Amino acid sequence: MAPQTEPADQPRLSGRKAQAARNNALILDAARTVFLDDPTAPIAAVAERAGVGISALYRRYPSKEALLRTLCFEGLRQYNAEADAALEDSDGWRGLVGFLERVVEADVHSLAVHLAGTFTPDDSLLPEVIHSGEAAEELIRRAHATGKLRADFTALDLALVLDACAAVGVPDPVRTAQLRKRLLAVLVDGMSATGELPGPAPAVGEFAWRWERRA
Repeated sequence: MAPQTEPADQPRLSGRKAQAARNNALILDAARTVFLDDPTAPIAAVAERAGVGISALYRRYPSKEALLRTLCFEGLRQYNAEADAALEDSDGWRGLVGFLERVVEADVHSLAVHLAGTFTPDDSLLPEVIHSGEAAEELIRRAHATGKLRADFTALDLALVLDACAAVGVPDPVRTAQLRKRLLAVLVDGMSATGELPGPAPAVGEFAWRWERRA
């Protein structure tokens, strides 16, 4: 079999650009690990874990604030990509459950739980925030149309489900993933149950306080 070639519309990066892209991936992976463990950690801890010089990190991210903002932006983009993929499913209930499973498995929501309030969001996040809200509403609408999702479950209840799963954590990451998957299965069963949920559903903007910058 002949070796595969790069698509014409995706030119190969030059050596320097390819190295910069690799360094950026290392930095973001390291930052995610470091700041999920300790949001107050210094940016130098990220450089050390990534194995790059602090000057290389600062060339890409001039401040910890900029790095945190980028982390959350990337997490939100992944959330939206999973939501968009779920909307391609012809079965609204299966699409919603699959979306939740993939987001929990990828640990996307932990960024919102752990990093909210550690930086000041700016307008660059707004398009992705709007997209996430619209996609969630459509996922819930389609799941309701199947008759399998309880009638009083709203798009904003998704945050409660994801918050609960993100809160589960033990020192062993494999066990953490197992426990989160188990909890999600319990919660999904509740989402399809009959009866009434106690208390009013989450209100629009009710979780926005978490993004207020902490003193």
